[in-house]
Amino acid sequence: MTYRVALEAPRSSVRLCTQKKALFLIRLFYFCRNSSMVWFRNFSWVEVALVTLFIAFYAIYVVKLLRISRVLHTPFYTILVKLTLRSLFFALLIIAFLGPSFGGSKKEIKSVGKDIMVCVDLSKSMDAFDIQPTRLEKIKFEMKKIVDAFGSDRVGIIIFSSEAFMQCPLTYDQNALNLFIETMNTSLVPSSGTDFAPPIKMALKKLTEQEGASSQQKSKVIVLISDGEDFGEETDQIAREVEDNNIKLFTLGVGTEKGSQIQTGRGYKTDQKGNTIVSKLNAGSLKSLASKTSGQYFEINDSRNDVNRLINTIGKIEGELRDARMVDVSANRYFYFLLAALILLVFDILISIRTVSI
Repeated sequence: MTYRVALEAPRSSVRLCTQKKALFLIRLFYFCRNSSMVWFRNFSWVEVALVTLFIAFYAIYVVKLLRISRVLHTPFYTILVKLTLRSLFFALLIIAFLGPSFGGSKKEIKSVGKDIMVCVDLSKSMDAFDIQPTRLEKIKFEMKKIVDAFGSDRVGIIIFSSEAFMQCPLTYDQNALNLFIETMNTSLVPSSGTDFAPPIKMALKKLTEQEGASSQQKSKVIVLISDGEDFGEETDQIAREVEDNNIKLFTLGVGTEKGSQIQTGRGYKTDQKGNTIVSKLNAGSLKSLASKTSGQYFEINDSRNDVNRLINTIGKIEGELRDARMVDVSANRYFYFLLAALILLVFDILISIRTVSI
């Protein structure tokens, strides 16, 4: 009968090799973690557990070989080849799993964006409920979608009726924008009719006076949201100024042609003669305003919602270059360590340790 038994060393050699292997793995990981490498994953308890289990199970394996070695009185030094190969293989496998990145290079990062000023009509007619639950509540919901769609662009909010007020200046802060949107109501502005000229004039001023503003005025957008009731006399003049500055003005009408009554705390709103007022969408004034500024008209009614079209149209507008800088980048080089580990695994399979026949 023939037995193939690995040649092994005394127990003291086993302890020494196991200790050296553990020390080697710890030093290798410590060196990699404290080098200039950038890691995709952090060295967590998972990797610690894997290393511990590897050392523990391999120590048990070596102890079994030791018992056979003592019985057969065979040397141990040849098994060190396998021990070294497997230790390196495991160490390289862990390093590849952590995702080391190195090899510095320069990359240009460009910041491109648009400035979008949204003017919202808060006159009493926006409390009409021909659009459920009300015109204003529907607009508030849709404005949050607009803000979410342009997270990399600056958005500002102007509220108006016969006068205009800056609700939120141009900002990237979506949380602040959503907070201002949520607090909008018709009591924030005077209840004396609607005039498109003040909000457009304010938006034009804010868009053109921005510090470091680029000559790319095409990247600046005004969105006017209203039910179309305009009692101002300077709208045409302001529209020409918008056109002269090459700024896009989009209008979003909200309401229906049939219209509805306006709910107040004491019932429905009435005129001076006591007749109930019915507010209807005046799409004509909004379409005219958009056409004079090379913009487009969009609408929200009981059967149509053009907000997604509005978002897509604004999204197609080319943004302006705000900032460009060179940054240091490094690529994930895990495949080098994985390839080295696979090569060692092949060697481990192909290389056999000398045995004796009994």
